[in-house]
Amino acid sequence: MEAVQEKRTIRGGEYLVWETDAQEVFIPEEFTEEQKMMAAATQDFIEKEIEPNREKIEKQEGTVVPDIMTKAGELGLLGISVPEEYGGMGMSFNTSMLIADILGSTGSFSTTYGAHTGIGTLPILYYGTEEQKQTYLPKIATGEWKACYCLTEPDAGSDANSGKTKATLTDDGKHYLISGQKMWISNGGFADLFIVFAKIDDDKKLTAFIVEKSFGGITMNDEEVKLGIKGSSTRQVFFNDTKVPVENMLSERENGFKIAVNILNIGRIKLGAGVLGGCKDVVNKSTNYANERKQFGTSISSFGAIKHKLAEMAIKTWVTESICYRAGQNIDDKIEDLISRGTPDHEAKLKAFEQFAIECAIAKIHGSESIDYVVDQGVQVYGGMGFSEEAPMARAYRDARICRIYEGTNEINRMLMVGMVLKRAMKGELNIMEPAMAVAKELTAVPSFETPDLSQPFAEEKEVLKRLKKSVLMVAGKAAQTFGPAFEQEQEIMMNVADMMIEIYAAESAILRAEKLTSMQGNAASLQANMAKIYLYEASEKINKAGKDAIISFTQGDEQRVMLMGLKRFTKMNPVNVKEIRREVADHLIAENKYAI
Repeated sequence: MEAVQEKRTIRGGEYLVWETDAQEVFIPEEFTEEQKMMAAATQDFIEKEIEPNREKIEKQEGTVVPDIMTKAGELGLLGISVPEEYGGMGMSFNTSMLIADILGSTGSFSTTYGAHTGIGTLPILYYGTEEQKQTYLPKIATGEWKACYCLTEPDAGSDANSGKTKATLTDDGKHYLISGQKMWISNGGFADLFIVFAKIDDDKKLTAFIVEKSFGGITMNDEEVKLGIKGSSTRQVFFNDTKVPVENMLSERENGFKIAVNILNIGRIKLGAGVLGGCKDVVNKSTNYANERKQFGTSISSFGAIKHKLAEMAIKTWVTESICYRAGQNIDDKIEDLISRGTPDHEAKLKAFEQFAIECAIAKIHGSESIDYVVDQGVQVYGGMGFSEEAPMARAYRDARICRIYEGTNEINRMLMVGMVLKRAMKGELNIMEPAMAVAKELTAVPSFETPDLSQPFAEEKEVLKRLKKSVLMVAGKAAQTFGPAFEQEQEIMMNVADMMIEIYAAESAILRAEKLTSMQGNAASLQANMAKIYLYEASEKINKAGKDAIISFTQGDEQRVMLMGLKRFTKMNPVNVKEIRREVADHLIAENKYAI
């Protein structure tokens, strides 16, 4: 009971200064039977409804996509996070992550599903009045209506609040007339419901509205011709004096930007989980192809260069999975904790997602960059066939590329991460400055010759993690001290710091998962333990590079030399035989002929 209580007190971003107990971390191996049954039902749905219609989905033939969405609604897949009183299943956030994970193998359909269940549904669930929830959520959760989200405009992408769409109150005060242009609207071609952001009169901030297609005044361009996710409907949507009842304002006037930001936090971590099915599918296909493809009289899976690729694909996938479900459970725990303290359900959820916005961004960045790596290597394993549309890699390669762009570009997310840490530190919500100052003093102090106890499993790796955290505190602390408020203008340095933060969280998530799994399975988890260790080794190298780039860019002389020496000490790790570990991972994949980790 005591351990559970402590887990619930964890704050977002605190991993930088907090040593987490492995028993406090949720790992995918702990999913319940009910969750596993939902996962199996989702996989069965994919095999029956999506796989036979892949080409039709890709070409958006007829009503195939909305029809499949309707069937998904009938199965309950569209209402995983929606409470039962509104027609949903009322399951945990991590369960919704699991379903997004499995549907990640469906490419374009995954985008359709994510847009509907995320940005199309959650604004109403978290910000709607009781009447709005009763009116719209049952239709959305059951698939009777399809939903979309209209935020982006031609001149308002990352700077969403600069949108020009206007809402004007009618003379009788009963309706708003919305006029403007939205673009990149997923599900726009068949949506029945639009979450629309507009500025009322000369307001500085956006207001959100629930707009039914039947309100009229809505026209669209033809489907966008895209690089990838061709099977998802993407339209420009035009509103021309669309008449919206005043009671369809979502939340309060000028609260739209806050809605957009909070919903995107959720979308980011869901995207991190949403790439996992795609990663595993590509690893499966690549392993199978490598086993079957013969060159020089033997399967190419026997070649060291191919083993290297397969192993790295699997390791990155496994680490992203570790990140997502760790953070997802932190969010679930925070929701439960807040509700137990009397916070209303919808407020508890919003506060929990806001609390872990840093981890949500990490999941999005790591996941999107992992799947890019995985599909790129998948093409390479297939060789010439990988470049052919007849093989499965071409579509996977094209579909994956959007992940680094939507839900906020990875560049924007990196800067948001660092900005959030600094703001929380300034508000006293996150005790970063005190540890950062301690690290600064340590640089010029006499080194300690105390030898830590390394007799426990993963003790050495945890010592490495402690030092890696010191490295980012050193760099970020000095940069904040040097630049002050102008630090946010130093985008290159901010991205260096973000890379350090990402790799620390990823490596720690992997080590904690491996440690917990070892406590559950013993030597049977040796493969996962080695995967975590190789990732930590590689992460320490990346952190050293990012830290060095940052330090050299804004320091000089003795100060620079001291910091570089400190960085070298903080990122030091005993050698790891990466070749042997990769071969061990690859041999396991090859023997199983699939991702079976």
